[in-house]
Parts: sequence; structure tokens; C-alpha cells
Amino acid sequence: MMKTGHYYHDEEGNVTYAGMVSRLDRDVGRIMALLNELNLDEKTLVIFTSDNGPVYDNGFFNSNGGLRGMKRDLYEGGIRVPFIARWKDTIEAGSRSDHVSAFGDFLPTVCQVAGITPKAETTGISYLPTLLGEQARQRKHDYLYWEFNEAEGPIQAVRSGAWKVVKKYQSPIELYNLEADPMEKTNLAGEFPKELATLTGFMDNARTDHEEFPLTKIER
Repeated sequence: MMKTGHYYHDEEGNVTYAGMVSRLDRDVGRIMALLNELNLDEKTLVIFTSDNGPVYDNGFFNSNGGLRGMKRDLYEGGIRVPFIARWKDTIEAGSRSDHVSAFGDFLPTVCQVAGITPKAETTGISYLPTLLGEQARQRKHDYLYWEFNEAEGPIQAVRSGAWKVVKKYQSPIELYNLEADPMEKTNLAGEFPKELATLTGFMDNARTDHEEFPLTKIER
């Protein structure tokens, strides 16, 4: 018998979460088996990824790999996600890359795979060269920008190379070096003014003001 309602909730959540992961794993396996059965696996690029960090995991499964934050955060635990790509005899099995990309890069990537050009202008950059192991041909973003506004007020973040800025509503700005500090534990804003100024400049340049997306706290 469970001792408390809170304990029961945690236990029930863990079982449900594990069941969801197991079902997803099984169904992905079924898709891969079908591609092989239909002789399509050599012609098919399969990408497995996520749109944000974990939210339903209460910490028991360590789904964010120890990174700070979860879904609805702009720390790495909220925006850094798994990305697995398989393309038999085209992508080298077991290869890895530290190329930094965002979901906006998906469209130009699949367009390049299909041999077509996106009809609309996009800021995305195809990561097909990385998938093919051709790192020397891979273009990179000067920076990536995120913005989010819910109960705690607006949050902004910019990443450029190893450096990342996080700006919360009415809070001191934060600067991290993700190569040295991937868990974002040490705020370096007071120690690296040049890097801070560069990234906040990117932040100002990336944003377009709009009345429906204010940088003020939204009451819901």
C-alpha cells in the first residue's frame, strides 16, 4: 500500500512514463523492420528527435541527462534534445557530431536531400554535410536565438559557439561557457564583458518587436 498521495503519484507517474518509452521504442522498431521488409531502408533517411526537453519525468529517469532545466526552460535541459539519424550505407554507423543546429534547419536539410530549394526564405542551414560526414562543407550559425513567455515572465537565450546567454524577466543576466560548463552552474557574466556584449547584441538583432509577444510578464 502506498503511504501518501504524493508517493502514489510519483510511483504511478514513473510506471506510466516507462510504459510510454517502452511503447515508443517498440513502435520505432516496427517502423524500421517494415522499411527493411519493403526494401526501402537504403533509400530512407530516418531521424529521431524531440521538440523540447523532458517534462513528465519527475527526475527518477534522469531524462535530461543531468542538464539544468526541463521543458519550458531555456537552459540546456529544456532545449537540448536527442537527435539520431540513420540512412543505411549513407550515414556512417556509430558516427557522432557536435554540430549545433535547431529545428529550423530541418526544412533546408530535407530539401537538399530531395534535390529541391525551399520556396520561401529561411534562416535554417542544411546539416546534410554533417550527416554525410563532410564536416569541412558544413555551414554554421553565427548564433541561435530562443524566446519564451509564460507565468514567470519572458525568457530569452542566445548561443554562439561555446557561449550562451540567458536573460530572465527582471533578473540578472547569465552567461555560460557550455564547453567548460555544460550544466550551466557558473554564471560568468561579470568576468567576460566582451563575450556578454557580443551575445546580447545578437539577442537585440534577432528579435522583432510585436504587440502579441511582449517582453513583459503576461497575465493569464
